[in-house]
Amino acid sequence: MLGRIRKKNLQYWVRDYARHLVRRARAPQARGPRHILFALCDHYEPLWHGANEEVGKARVDAWADRYPALGEFRDSDGRPPRHGFFFPGEEYRPHFLDQLAKLARAGFGEVEFHLHHDGDTADSLAPRIVEHLKTFAEHGHISRGPASSFQWAFIHGNWSLANGRPDGKWCGVDDELPMLHELGCYVDLTFPSAPDPCQPDKVNQIYWPTGDLTKRRCYENGERARVGAYHDDRLLMITGPLAFARKGNGIRLENGALTGDDPPSAERVATWIKQGIHIEGRPEWVFVKVHTHGAIEKTADSLLGNDGRAMHRALREQVIDAGDSLHYVTAREMFNVARAAMDGKTGDPSGYFDYVVTPPPIATT
Repeated sequence: MLGRIRKKNLQYWVRDYARHLVRRARAPQARGPRHILFALCDHYEPLWHGANEEVGKARVDAWADRYPALGEFRDSDGRPPRHGFFFPGEEYRPHFLDQLAKLARAGFGEVEFHLHHDGDTADSLAPRIVEHLKTFAEHGHISRGPASSFQWAFIHGNWSLANGRPDGKWCGVDDELPMLHELGCYVDLTFPSAPDPCQPDKVNQIYWPTGDLTKRRCYENGERARVGAYHDDRLLMITGPLAFARKGNGIRLENGALTGDDPPSAERVATWIKQGIHIEGRPEWVFVKVHTHGAIEKTADSLLGNDGRAMHRALREQVIDAGDSLHYVTAREMFNVARAAMDGKTGDPSGYFDYVVTPPPIATT
């Protein structure tokens, strides 16, 4: 039994999963219809597995050509699915970001920041991030804050946020969270990563990291986000669904990862919603953040084809047809709604999609 636990790395997170089951059972029920906020955050890597530039170009072009067809689906606000392209700075090619800009301009999503790195310190990494952000901005991506400063959402490559791997690979920066925030990052959406060992003992929560944020794996400690309180001196952690769920006659680990071999389904959609991730005190606003590596051909064919359509049909049937409201959102919009909830806002969350962080320039042209 102990061997099985270690093989799946359950020891990193099963305690808070047990606490989550208790929290969910005790959580007050939403009064009236719920609002389901759905964000698909894509670790979008056109050069995955060492692909050459021509393969990368074909991968990006497939999304630019095929994604608009998903506009046949609409949420309760009349908007099409909104994809979050977390693009790795180290894979920059002008054509890639120009193609994604076409989708962003047409209202099909936004580009955010993803990065794989290794053996760094804050001093070596920060200037590189700034250069990547400037490059993204040249293509109209990345939101702007005061004095045209960059404001951006983040997913860490290889899950290794804040030097989180036991072997110390794929990062090196213990104090990564305060460094990211200083450069304009307002939210991290790296987790869940289970069964990867970077997974923290913070499950199905939206939370603020607390304690000494310069320490390795400082994301292990946090204060659950709630109505009436927020922090402006650190980034927010938004995690996606993590649960044990039925699969046929067995049990699966549901971590919100969509792949060509494990595509979305109506059963999976139900599990995501069931976790009830919300800002404490605002249970009627439910946050569903799932993830994928969508540039890979098999996964792209799944999400842009029948499996993706099945997912959107399931969302419509389980949310809109059930009398609740569905909202397709980007990572930025999901963060804005979370902040609005913390400020005590109520009602329809669609009025708060641009509440704190405004859209990137490409989305307003």
